[in-house]
Amino acid sequence: MNKYTIDLANTCLGCKKPSCEKGCPVNTPIAEMIRLFLSGEIRTAGQMLFDNNPLSIICSLVCPHEKHCEGHCVLNKKKTAVSVGSIENYISDFYMHDTQFKKPEHNGHNIAIIGSGPAGIALAFILASKGYGITMYDSHDKIGGVLRQGIPDFRLNKNILDKLIEKLKQLGVIIRPNIMIGKNITIDDLFRDGFKAVFLSTGVWSPKKLGIKGESLGHVHFAIDYLKNPSVYDLGKKVVVLGAGNVAMDVARTAVRNGVKEVVIMYRKGEENIPAEKHEVDCAKIDGVKFDFYKEPLEFNDKGIFYQTTDGTDEKGFIETDSIFISISQNPNDIIVKNNKDISVDEKGLLSTDENGMTSRVGVFASGDVVTGARTVVEAVAFSKKVAVSIEEYIDNL
Repeated sequence: MNKYTIDLANTCLGCKKPSCEKGCPVNTPIAEMIRLFLSGEIRTAGQMLFDNNPLSIICSLVCPHEKHCEGHCVLNKKKTAVSVGSIENYISDFYMHDTQFKKPEHNGHNIAIIGSGPAGIALAFILASKGYGITMYDSHDKIGGVLRQGIPDFRLNKNILDKLIEKLKQLGVIIRPNIMIGKNITIDDLFRDGFKAVFLSTGVWSPKKLGIKGESLGHVHFAIDYLKNPSVYDLGKKVVVLGAGNVAMDVARTAVRNGVKEVVIMYRKGEENIPAEKHEVDCAKIDGVKFDFYKEPLEFNDKGIFYQTTDGTDEKGFIETDSIFISISQNPNDIIVKNNKDISVDEKGLLSTDENGMTSRVGVFASGDVVTGARTVVEAVAFSKKVAVSIEEYIDNL
């Protein structure tokens, strides 16, 4: 037993009306989790966490806890909040390695899940546990979506995803890798072949470009693409990252870990406007990443970036750099909607759904980043829990 984890758990006051739980998008029963843990009922605690959030083991590592559970802890007023994430991770890790899942009896209904990021994995666990036949389709060789392709190893050990794959297969989930649904295999084909509902969770993988001169040069890269396989890039000694979201922080910290000597984040606004979580910014600073505020790029050349200040001075200048990363947001890939005109999207290309995740095409549901834009893992899980109920109700009424 990890004494450190016990010490952390003992800081919890066991509030009768835990504000930490209200701050969690999936209302994790934190006080009960800690009570069970300290009472020697770690398996019960793990089961409870999994039933509430199938990706508890992931969320415990990558959630912005200071924004959600820990940020709402009453101890923030006087001292440090309870380290909910560390306690949850210990319990969830124990549960995942200790428990063998059993395949339930098939209830006669099959569901196709296109895309295997947090939203898709959460839905697969929820519905497979209830006897639905689940087939997951992904364009990559391994499932995980943004968890595998967009979060650096130093933040999330990919062995955890392999463990989740093992558990999904124990529940009878079929995984079909290396296939892009939408062109050769269409949604019409899925319905033809007996799937009662289709769930889209394809994420936002199309990087948004700046549209300025020099963007096609060889040393200019899109941040989200870099995170898929950082080791294949030759970045040189200095890198400038344009943008200041969580992806930008991940790219900057990954570049440092891959031998880049100087990493600078250039942002068009001030530090108080940084969209990344404060914890991620603090970690980037600790890793030695520098910040350059109130500058926006005008043009790239093979030596660096021409920029203009945005603090009202309207000065122009030039920054030398070996490589440039563009990290200003991502949009969904449009291969599915291009081949399915009856699925509506908004002006950003995000899928339009009702409050329960039904798209404009009957029987086709969606959740996750492809609906909301880039959000946190726990928010994707919360949406998928709601969509799971909607899919069951839809199938029951067929």
